[in-house]
Amino acid sequence: MPNLGSSLLAAALVAGAAIPFQAGANAMLGRLLGHPLWATMVSLAVSVALAVPVMLAFRVPVPSFATAAATGPWWIWTGGAAGVVYVTAALLLAPKMGAASFVVAVIGGQMVASLVIDHFGLMGFVQRPASLARVAGLGLIVIGLVVTQWANGAKAG
Repeated sequence: MPNLGSSLLAAALVAGAAIPFQAGANAMLGRLLGHPLWATMVSLAVSVALAVPVMLAFRVPVPSFATAAATGPWWIWTGGAAGVVYVTAALLLAPKMGAASFVVAVIGGQMVASLVIDHFGLMGFVQRPASLARVAGLGLIVIGLVVTQWANGAKAG
């Protein structure tokens, strides 16, 4: 029987596998709707339309938004803005870069931000120093980005 760590890793891999499909679908939606921001709005509206019935089915209690706003840090509301940035960037950039190069670049950006967040214990995360191994892992991702971009250039030429 797999342990919880491998189950979580598998779930994260499946979630990650959805990213290039999301970028492709949203890019096509943006072309069909005539503007990338329409695709961003529709994509996020579909997310809400899917989340609400699931929340109702699981009887998720309605939270106190006022309490969260009054007691939480200011940045708790920035996740939605980050979602808009990501979805819009994906539908604009993925078709130009290719799915693999876009995803490698996204992972590189996520790793840089994650190392900074962990190192300083930002956004409620436990502080975890940026070890040599973690920085080396980031270096490998950067090498992967360079190789995928080089492969795109070699193929296009």
